[in-house]
Amino acid sequence: MYKPCYIVYSNKVLTNEWGDPLIFVDTGKYSEVETLAEKKKGNTVDIVWGIAQPLAEQLGLLLWDVRFQKEGANWYLRIIIDKEDGIGIDDCVAMNDALDAPLDEADPIDQSYNLQVCSAGIERELVRDFHFEMFMGADIMVKFPKADETGVKLRKGVLKGYDKGTLTVEYEDGTERTYEKKEYTRVQLDDFEGF
Repeated sequence: MYKPCYIVYSNKVLTNEWGDPLIFVDTGKYSEVETLAEKKKGNTVDIVWGIAQPLAEQLGLLLWDVRFQKEGANWYLRIIIDKEDGIGIDDCVAMNDALDAPLDEADPIDQSYNLQVCSAGIERELVRDFHFEMFMGADIMVKFPKADETGVKLRKGVLKGYDKGTLTVEYEDGTERTYEKKEYTRVQLDDFEGF
C-alpha cells in the first residue's frame, strides 16, 4: 500500500503560492527501461485513460486528464481527477490503489516512471473537448505564444465557444475574438478568488 507524500527538495517541503504543502501519491513503481521508439507516448495515454476512466467512475470521481510527461531524467504518469465537492487526499489514495493492479496487468509503459494522482485544482487547464463544454460561459485565461494585438501574452475573458481547437472568447469590453489552436498555447479557468 502506498501513502501520500509531501514533495521535498533540499530538505524543505515545497509549497504552492499560498503556503500549502504540495502533496502527491507516488507509487515508486518502476519497470525495465525501454526506448520511446518501442512504445509510443500517445498510445500510452489512451491505454491508461481506458483503464482509469471506469475506475474513476466507480469511485465517484471524474477523470479530468491523463498525462505522460518527461521532466528532467524522470517520466511521470499523472492521473488528474475531480469531483463536484472537491478532491481530498483520500480520493487520490483511493484512485492510486484502484489503478495499481490494472496498470501492472496491462503494463502499458515500458520505461520506468512515477505514478502521481492529483486534483485538477483551481485555475485548471482546459485541454479536452469536454472541459470546454463543462465550462462554457466561465471566466478563463488564454495564454498566447507572443503578445496579441493588445500587446499582452495572457488575456482574461469569458469562454463563448469551442469547436475542434477553435476558441471564442468574449472580453470585458464586449468584443468577441475567435482563435485557432495555433494562436494560443494554454487555456485555463480564471476561478481563483483569493482569500
